Amino acid sequence: MIRSRISLLLVIALPLQACAVGPNYTPPASASLGVPNAYSTPAQAGTLPDIATWWTNLNDPLLNSIVDRARRDNLDIAQAVARLRQARESLVQSRADLLPNVGASAGYSRNVDVKGRSFGSVTNAGIVNQSYSLSSDVSYQVDIFGGVRRSVEASRGAYEASGFDLASVQTSIASEVARNYVLARAAQASLAIARGSLAIQDDNLEIAGFRVQAGLVSSLDSEQSRAQRAQTAAQIPTLEQNFQQAANRLGVLTGQAPGALKAELEAVAPIPGGPASVPVGVPADVIRQRPDVRAAERNLAAATARIGVAQAQLYPALSIGGSISTNAGLLSSLADVITGRLFANIAQTIFDGGRNRSVVRANKAAADGAFAAYKSTVLTALEDVENALTALDTAKARQRELAIQLDASNNAAILARSQYRAGLTDITTLNTSESSLLSAQNGLSGAKADQAQALVQLYLALGGGWNSAETPQAPQE
Repeated sequence: MIRSRISLLLVIALPLQACAVGPNYTPPASASLGVPNAYSTPAQAGTLPDIATWWTNLNDPLLNSIVDRARRDNLDIAQAVARLRQARESLVQSRADLLPNVGASAGYSRNVDVKGRSFGSVTNAGIVNQSYSLSSDVSYQVDIFGGVRRSVEASRGAYEASGFDLASVQTSIASEVARNYVLARAAQASLAIARGSLAIQDDNLEIAGFRVQAGLVSSLDSEQSRAQRAQTAAQIPTLEQNFQQAANRLGVLTGQAPGALKAELEAVAPIPGGPASVPVGVPADVIRQRPDVRAAERNLAAATARIGVAQAQLYPALSIGGSISTNAGLLSSLADVITGRLFANIAQTIFDGGRNRSVVRANKAAADGAFAAYKSTVLTALEDVENALTALDTAKARQRELAIQLDASNNAAILARSQYRAGLTDITTLNTSESSLLSAQNGLSGAKADQAQALVQLYLALGGGWNSAETPQAPQE
């Protein structure tokens, strides 16, 4: 009889669960997000290549090693993984609401008849009776209007968004490692230039001293040369500081103490190069490739599902349940008498001062905000790509002109040194040519570093640094 009644309730309730209140989510079209058909900045044509491990394109084995260590041991990534695990458990908890709650209990009791004149002096005691009991309870909240299913949908969206957030952290860490590595190598290049220039200026100062002693020029030449040398020497501590800061940052990015990588970075290496340009595909590729864009889209899906969760609270809630129990004086007699009961409950909020409807409106507003955030993320991503393309073109153009400047400045400095030694020009001309050469050397080195940084910026803007074909999952425990 109990089984038939439960079956009857399920037959009535299950068809009702086929519907779920609230809007069904569909991803917004590219047109509604303001995505153009092409970039406004000139870019290399072609399909976006595989950029999951873009740092290998910079052709620097040490950089590859540091990025790999950072992706494995970075503490920001560890925090993102922990958040992803939390989101997964929230999804598990939401799914559990779709299933019945089953409980069981067992009991044993013994009644003792104590007879005596006082509490502290027992004169006669005997066991009167003992009993055993077993019971089991089942309760189920019937998801008639889909509130629980919408909650699962929202939790799934939040979980997937957390996965894409993890990918965003991974891509950011990889780019930050590359940026600081370029800074470290650029500082080394500038140090080499400054020390080379300092050696030449030491020679010029010595020559100026000889000419002063010979009475060929006044001490003004010597003092100007000394001031020029000191000005160059003053740059070295700052450049050393720049290298130390970049090396310290790389250590922390790999989850280690600040000085952990200094020994590896001490050996001077060139500024990483990499390809002169990268095919960027079409703007719509950003929606697929950028993890922050995909996280924003999943947040919009979750916000949309929460509207249905709130709307389900406006309708009646049906709960069904049952229990089976037995009680006997002997353990062997537990199966002799078994009792059961079945219950159903329908609850409906009659008056709440408009609270539940206000919650629905609040969730609709949250979904509108999530759409605005999604569109903003998309447009910001496109802006990042455009800016990176411009930065890369600018750095390449500067390199071309600075290479010409360096060649001319080097020739002028050689002529000025030769003429000063021969007494055919003054110290001011020599110092000016040396300053121009130093400026050209630093300018070209800086343009090379800028090109490498722009390339890193472009790879990050395109969403490189993760496998976009898969949704990141929390690790198994």
